[in-house]
Amino acid sequence: MRVLVAGASGFVGSRLCPALVEAGHEVVAMTRHPDTYQGAGTAVHGDVADAETLHDALAGCAAAYYLVHSLDAEDFERKDAQAAGSFGRSAAEAGLERIVYLGGLGDDADALSAHLRSRRQVEELLGDAGVPVTALRAGIIVGHGGISWELTRQIVEHLPAMITPKWVRTRTQPIAVDDVVRYLVSVLDLPQAKGRALEIGGPDVLQYVTMMRRVAAIEGRRLLIVPVPLLTPRLSSLWLSLVTDVDTTTGRALVDSMTNEVIVRDDAIRAMVPFEPMTYDEAVRRALSERAAQEGTQDRGAATDPADDADRAR
Repeated sequence: MRVLVAGASGFVGSRLCPALVEAGHEVVAMTRHPDTYQGAGTAVHGDVADAETLHDALAGCAAAYYLVHSLDAEDFERKDAQAAGSFGRSAAEAGLERIVYLGGLGDDADALSAHLRSRRQVEELLGDAGVPVTALRAGIIVGHGGISWELTRQIVEHLPAMITPKWVRTRTQPIAVDDVVRYLVSVLDLPQAKGRALEIGGPDVLQYVTMMRRVAAIEGRRLLIVPVPLLTPRLSSLWLSLVTDVDTTTGRALVDSMTNEVIVRDDAIRAMVPFEPMTYDEAVRRALSERAAQEGTQDRGAATDPADDADRAR
């Protein structure tokens, strides 16, 4: 199947493209900078924020993955809604059979954060023009380079003792990025997944504070956590920007979402795609190993070819 991946160079997309190729699909990697794309598939220019670029990018495709968001923008809800609407209409005009979207967990009966409300809205807008949407809803995705995972790792590694807001007691159901990719590939041509929202998660339901303590234990670190109920979301995001490299705008959107419990309430996908997802500890160890391996590769490259440093500095 000829499949377009919007967000091909991102955290999930860069892992999904080679997995789709391995599964026998023809991958079209949509990117704003096809001349510098080095991942799997055939690079094509396209920008979800520029509707005029989508027609050519989607031409000849039978399905598409939508893996983009604008969390680093103050008006991310407006931008994401506009982009999703444009992409859905372009997909319908191109005759696509299905769109697969990676969204967020959260009970619709709750007062969802702006971030999670936006994820739901994107689900709807992608399908408004008539293309069936398969939405996989996930909580924290654990893997090297993922924003939520990086928040957890960097907090643990930078602060041996910390005051934390009350959201550290909220429950979530983290999932390894490799398992997310496995689900994404599997639902592409699964008839019973067409037009459905499916919830995915790992086997562990954990409070955020427990997640941080487990990372500390795996890394052999001491960690003292003191919850402070009056630490507001705004102060929390400013605090995160001081101790991690996640910008304040993105941090605020994520912190707001951490007040919502994000756990799987309908595990129908387990029967459709039967396998045992990684435990949280396994996912953490794999993420840390991948980070160490990447840093080792970069170090070796700098030692054997100093010219690379000059190229990266431009």
